[in-house]
Amino acid sequence: MIGMKRNAYFHFGIRTMRYLPMSETAIHTLISGKYRFIILASLTYLFWVIVTYLLEGRILTFLRPEAVPDRIVYTLVANILVGIILSLWVLKQGITTGTISLDTTGFRPLKRTIIAVMIAFLAGLAILMVQHQGPLHPVILLNVYAQVLTVTIAEIAICWCLIGSAAEAILARNGRIIAIIGGILAASFLFGLYHAAHSPPFNQPGMILLLTFIGIVTSLVYFIGRDIYATMAFHNFLGCIGIIQALETTGSIALYETPLIPIMGMAVISIGIFIAIDIQYIRKISPVPT
Repeated sequence: MIGMKRNAYFHFGIRTMRYLPMSETAIHTLISGKYRFIILASLTYLFWVIVTYLLEGRILTFLRPEAVPDRIVYTLVANILVGIILSLWVLKQGITTGTISLDTTGFRPLKRTIIAVMIAFLAGLAILMVQHQGPLHPVILLNVYAQVLTVTIAEIAICWCLIGSAAEAILARNGRIIAIIGGILAASFLFGLYHAAHSPPFNQPGMILLLTFIGIVTSLVYFIGRDIYATMAFHNFLGCIGIIQALETTGSIALYETPLIPIMGMAVISIGIFIAIDIQYIRKISPVPT
């Protein structure tokens, strides 16, 4: 790539799918930007895991129902500040330098996204219904779905948008299929591994292996559908399965039969922040200057 002539054309992979003339300076900028994005994505993942451990796994936040302040701090810092805001800032760096594109990371046109979300939502709901093997109170499902959503947004943003896209960018020279397989494996493995920073039972080896498999299923939705919102809608149901099983096992499921306004409010805030950054920040990025 470095040896390309000054007037050579380079394909960005941006939504227009055009070939734009690039100077040697721009090509060097693209290469340095690519590795900068990969390093930033890796550091963001590592920072997210560390913060998750400090605010959840280390003090067993999930195992202490009375630890409401700790849950709020964990949600705000690990999932909103790091998982959403920081990860989208890093994502911007990759799109700005042309390392990745809006389309490949799943930021698609509104009409396509609406259709994809509907399909993914119904598919996820069907999996949950089959897994649950029985009717589920709609309010319980709504509460659990809202409870899981903030974490899901962070997981998709970091493990798939950042790590999956970074792996795909690294392997792009080896062909599209190899790059996609690499993205699937990297995102799924690191998604499973991240749960080692959580409290039991999520940090147990068997659970990490199971979650890695779940990550592969989510990866197929992400890398085939290429829509981040559809991936969130689908993946969130997979998270709901474990929460519902835990609530039924402990006999706490009845607590979810009435609307839990704080949980729903946090879900609305989380997706609202993500959408706002998407519209006002991510989609206003220009490719590498020529």
